[in-house]
Amino acid sequence: MSLNLKTYTEHFTNPLYLESGRILQPYDIIYETYGVLNEDKSNVIVICHALTGSHHVAGVYEDETKAGWWDGLIGSGKTIDTDKYFVICTNVIGSCFGSTGPISMQVSYNEPYRYKFPVITIKDMVKAQRILFDRLGIHRVEAIIGGSMGGMQALQFAIHYPNFANKIIALATTHATQPWAIAFNKVASEAILRDPDFKDGYYDPEIIKEQGLSGMAVGRMAGHISFLSHESMDEKFGREYKLTDGLYELFGKFQVESYLEYNGYNFSKWFDPLAYLYITKAINIYDLSRGFDSLADAMRKITAKLYLISFSNDLLFRNFEMKELADALKSIKNKNHTYIDIQSDYGHDAFLVELEKFEHHIKEALDGN
Repeated sequence: MSLNLKTYTEHFTNPLYLESGRILQPYDIIYETYGVLNEDKSNVIVICHALTGSHHVAGVYEDETKAGWWDGLIGSGKTIDTDKYFVICTNVIGSCFGSTGPISMQVSYNEPYRYKFPVITIKDMVKAQRILFDRLGIHRVEAIIGGSMGGMQALQFAIHYPNFANKIIALATTHATQPWAIAFNKVASEAILRDPDFKDGYYDPEIIKEQGLSGMAVGRMAGHISFLSHESMDEKFGREYKLTDGLYELFGKFQVESYLEYNGYNFSKWFDPLAYLYITKAINIYDLSRGFDSLADAMRKITAKLYLISFSNDLLFRNFEMKELADALKSIKNKNHTYIDIQSDYGHDAFLVELEKFEHHIKEALDGN
């Protein structure tokens, strides 16, 4: 069978009441589906994306060569088998790939929101998705799966919509963003804000798409360091020098420098800087225990079977942060969870790259009752 990739946009006119007390109205959500929804709608799997991800999680668009960001995991006969499951992935509100975000037009003013866009939280992103699923007549799903910020969403679903999913699979994430991750986000936001071409948020998005934004590129380089590890950088680049550069040229480069430069400047042409600021803010203020007496208290809400997967050399969300989640579940005698730490030298991005190390765990989770 084919992947059956389809892209849709839903428009909502009812107000979305946000955690901050503000309202977003109206708003759009763009999403993609794969596979076929069965008659009783019992074969749905929701995928949640990370910071710079999108709804395009698998397959290739007609006019492009780059496959969706988890293409190795999702498709006919793959771990998340689209012959069996109906997979849906939405672009979160606040992002820049079609759902309403800071660069979207304000209906009544005919100009982009920019800083008038409200601060949104991970909980708000999840609430908007839940409203979308209601409109689609999907009131219960087999599983919600996500890594990094996608894992944060999956865990928020588990707590705030406890009867929505049978299984929650969260990878390379945390229960609350820690100072180390917030610090990397600070470097990125400062670099963006202090770039004169950012124009205090009043830049022309088309010019940014064409030329990029050097401040954002620099910020992304810093972020990229947190996605890798000492070992993965050593293996990938070692101390290799760029063959065309002289060792004693002041601006001669090591391969690792070229890599960061290429990724940083490239990234700044396809991701919107205001969306980056808003989404990193949502990540920074994420805390599962907000509104509860403790993390364990929040965990009491969960009724889904919970699968927690960390990576041993994740520098961004350390493996012990996931273990703290497992420990909180143990402390309240929750027997409906498993925690696995995957041995990996790759770093945080292992959840996107080293599929062979964890795909069987996802398959077992989906096949189990």
